[in-house]
Amino acid sequence: MSKYVLAIDQGTTGTTAVLLDRRLAVRALVNQEFKQHFPRPGQVEHDLEEIWASVGATVRRALRLAGARGRDVAAIGITNQRETTALWRRSTGKPVSRAIVWQDRRTTEACAALKAAGREPWVRERTGLVLDPYFSATKLGWLLDHVKGARRDAEAGKLAFGTIDSFLCWRLTGGAHVTDVSNASRTLLMNLETRRWDDALLTLFGVPCAVLPEIRSSSETYGATRGLGFLPDGIPVCGMAGDQQAALFGQACFAPGDAKCTYGTGAFLLQNVGPRPVHSSRGLLATVAWEVGGEVAYALEGSSFIAGAAVQWLRDGLGLIKRSADVEPLARSVKDSGGVTFAPALAGLGAPHWRPEARGLIRGIDRGTTAAHLARATLDGIALSVFDLAEAMRVESGQSFRDFKVDGGASRNDLLMQTQADLLGVAVVRPRVIETTAVGAAFLAGLAAGVWGSREELRRVWRQDRRFTPRIRPTDREAMLARWRAAVQAA
Repeated sequence: MSKYVLAIDQGTTGTTAVLLDRRLAVRALVNQEFKQHFPRPGQVEHDLEEIWASVGATVRRALRLAGARGRDVAAIGITNQRETTALWRRSTGKPVSRAIVWQDRRTTEACAALKAAGREPWVRERTGLVLDPYFSATKLGWLLDHVKGARRDAEAGKLAFGTIDSFLCWRLTGGAHVTDVSNASRTLLMNLETRRWDDALLTLFGVPCAVLPEIRSSSETYGATRGLGFLPDGIPVCGMAGDQQAALFGQACFAPGDAKCTYGTGAFLLQNVGPRPVHSSRGLLATVAWEVGGEVAYALEGSSFIAGAAVQWLRDGLGLIKRSADVEPLARSVKDSGGVTFAPALAGLGAPHWRPEARGLIRGIDRGTTAAHLARATLDGIALSVFDLAEAMRVESGQSFRDFKVDGGASRNDLLMQTQADLLGVAVVRPRVIETTAVGAAFLAGLAAGVWGSREELRRVWRQDRRFTPRIRPTDREAMLARWRAAVQAA
C-alpha cells in the first residue's frame, strides 16, 4: 500500500498541502499564500489560476519535504473555502473571470430585494440557509449577468460552475465536474432534504441547470489524476468536503451532539445533529455535514465572518504588529483590554445576527489606550463572537457542550483559547494536529481508498494537545459580556 494520504486544503488566504501517514503523523505540511483582489469596496475576488499554481507548488514542496514520490500517495482529499464561486469553460478549463469570494458583499441588494419580496422563509425551509451574499447562488447570478456572453454560454452548456472543490477536482482529474453534498448544501441551490439541485431554487436565482456539477458523497472516487506534472497519473481523488465540515470530521465529531470551532479567517462553530436536519430560529444554519458510506449527517452551524482576519487587519491595515503571531505577546503585556471593546464586523455580522450592513466598531478608547489594549480587545472580540454562536447553538440544539473542540491557525493562540474557555464556562480542547480541516479531507479520502477501515479507527488516532479550563471571576465575565452586547448593538 502507498504510504501517504495527500490533503489539499484550499483556504481563503492560502493553500496548504498535507501528507499524512496511516497513524495520522504529519510527514509534510506546506502553505502558500496567494493574492487577495479587492476591485471595489465590499468586493473580494481570487484568481483561479493563482490558486491552481499554489496547489501545484505546495504539493511539490510537500513531497520533497517528506522525501516522497508521487507514487507514495494512496489517495487525495480536497477541502476548500466554501461558497466562493467559480465559472470556467468546459472546452479549455479556463476561468471566464476571477472567482467571487465568500466574503464578497456585492449582491447585498439582490438578497435584500428577495427578502423584501417575502422569499426568505421559503428559501430557508428548502435550503437551511438565509438570504445573504455569503452564499453562492447570487454570486453565480452576478457572474452570469456581468461577464459578457456568460449567461448565453451557460445555458448552452459551455460553462461549468463550481465552488473551489469542483474547480480543483476538474483540474486534478482532467474534467470530472462534481461537488460533494457538503459543498452543494452551501450554494442556496440544493434542497436540504433531497440533497439534490432544486428546480424551484434554480428558477428563483436564474441559474441554468446545464452549468451545475453532479452532487456526490463526501467519500468516494470522483476520478484519478491525469496530466498534472506534479503528480503521476492514476492517483484517486476520493475525498471532498467544505472546510468546516471537513474539520468536524477531522475532529472525530461523529456522534450527534459533538461540536467543534475552527478559528481561521473567520470562526465557524458546527455541531453534529444526526441524520435529520435541525432548522434554527436563532440565525444558525442547517447544513449537511457529510455523506459517507450511504449515511448522512447534518449539522447546525454558526459563522463569524472575521476571526484571524481581525489579526491580519492589525498587521496589514494598522501596522501594529509585524507577524500575526506577535498579537499574543502584545496582548499579554496588559492585564486586560482596559475597557476597550472591539466588535470585529469588518465584513458584516454573521450568525446569530445576520446584519451584512454592520461594520466594525471599537468602543471605550481613552488617552490611556495603547496598541496592547487594541490587541487584547481584538482577541476578546473573536472569543466573544464565538460565545454568541455557542449560546445560540446551546439553546437551539438543547444540548450543552461537554467539551469545546477547537482547531485552525488562531487556535495556536493560548490567550485566545483561555479567554474562550473563560467565556463559555467549559473546557476548550485543542488537538495535537490543529490542521483538522486537512485531516478531515484525508480521513474522507483514506476511508474511500481503504487506508482506514472505519470511523472508530479514526477516533482512536485522534489525540489531544492541550485543555484550557475556565478561571475568570464571574463578575469580570459579566462585565465583558455587557460591554460586548453594547458594542454589537452599536455596530
